[in-house]
Amino acid sequence: MSQKRYAAITGAGHYVPPNVLTNADLETMVETTDEWIRTRTGIRERRIAAPDEFTSHMSTAAARQALANAKLAPEDVEAIFVATCTPDMIFPSTACLVQAALGAKRAYGYDLSSACSGFLMALDAGATAIESGRVQNALVIGAEKLSAVTDWTSRDTCVLFGDGAGAVVMQPSERPGMRSSYLGVDGHQADILFLPAGGCRLPASEKSVQEHQHFIQMAGRETFKVAVNTMVGAAQQALARAGLTEADIDWMVFHQANKRIIDAVAQRLGDGTTDRAIVNLDRYGNTSAASIPLAFSEAVADGRIQSGNKILMVAFGGGLSWGGAVVEWL
Repeated sequence: MSQKRYAAITGAGHYVPPNVLTNADLETMVETTDEWIRTRTGIRERRIAAPDEFTSHMSTAAARQALANAKLAPEDVEAIFVATCTPDMIFPSTACLVQAALGAKRAYGYDLSSACSGFLMALDAGATAIESGRVQNALVIGAEKLSAVTDWTSRDTCVLFGDGAGAVVMQPSERPGMRSSYLGVDGHQADILFLPAGGCRLPASEKSVQEHQHFIQMAGRETFKVAVNTMVGAAQQALARAGLTEADIDWMVFHQANKRIIDAVAQRLGDGTTDRAIVNLDRYGNTSAASIPLAFSEAVADGRIQSGNKILMVAFGGGLSWGGAVVEWL
């Protein structure tokens, strides 16, 4: 009988643009204050990509770091999955641009569009490719240039978003690094968090630009309520599929959307504290599909995540979409 093939994360990397946009900077742009932003979101600052810096550039930088940490050469990469809702262009995919930039000549790849849940969707795709034996290694990337689709005249949304990328390498393992995955969508609630224009339903026009239809639209109060309940449910499902309880988890990496959401989810899952929640929202804001791999990579790099640690990852995003995963850092 052949031995079961598992998938594990063997390297992580991240990248954020050097340009910092603080709450004080936003005070000069819209009617808001540093105190208002911090108390309602937990965000102090965010990173903004340069005009000539795109999602593919940030993806490539994070991927190079992940490959180096996994001691894997770009030419050995066989699959590239990029989670993003801000691709460089409609087509070709950002994965194609990353493949070329890395020199990963053997790799196939594609983009996954599932907003803030995208990285967990891509992680599941990477694990499936590894476990099936189709590939020996895969790059899974979450990257966004949300500054390009943010309405900088709207104080309700412009305070929330930032740019960045995170990446992981996945390879076969004799032990299950990817312990479980749980994914879901509900298109009936698509209208509370979406970007109206740019697709075939509302192509770019003078009217769509004038009406700010190419920017993120969000019903904040409704999004908050649904996000907490959905993330708690996704976490519980992922834990059950892994045969674990919340007490078995060493670290929790939630999508970095809002500190109040993170606190509410962490407290409902366990002992009422957020001590095990990895949070970098205060420095980067909401980076959508990039937020989980960015936080995960930072925690690996600074030594918080140690070998044998079990990590619960949970996300919620437009679609509506959600996901949970339990990963063991081997």
